[in-house]
Amino acid sequence: MSRLSRLQRQVLSLYRELLRAGRGKPGAEARVRAEFRQHACLPRSDVLRIEYLYRRGRRQLQLLRSGHAMAMGAFVRPRGPTEDPRSAGTGTTPPEDGDGTRSPLDGVGSPETPRDGR
Repeated sequence: MSRLSRLQRQVLSLYRELLRAGRGKPGAEARVRAEFRQHACLPRSDVLRIEYLYRRGRRQLQLLRSGHAMAMGAFVRPRGPTEDPRSAGTGTTPPEDGDGTRSPLDGVGSPETPRDGR
């Protein structure tokens, strides 16, 4: 096996540290494993993306190590009763309640034009 690069060693070290910090916190170990598996297929040449994910992982590690973290999870936007699961991710937004309010999670993850058109 070839020697690991410095960045690869750092990523593996971060993985171990996140697993250790997540012990005893509900959902933390599973979330760490899932996140790393999701990005395991990144090519070695995509250094900018790997470094970005590494920095993001470091910030999550700091949060886990702080005494304030009780569990680790993900924010997932629940499907509404009228939303078709096959149309999820197509860019359509669920209908509003009529009072003009929106959920704080509406539009998270994708840039949209603000409602005022600016």
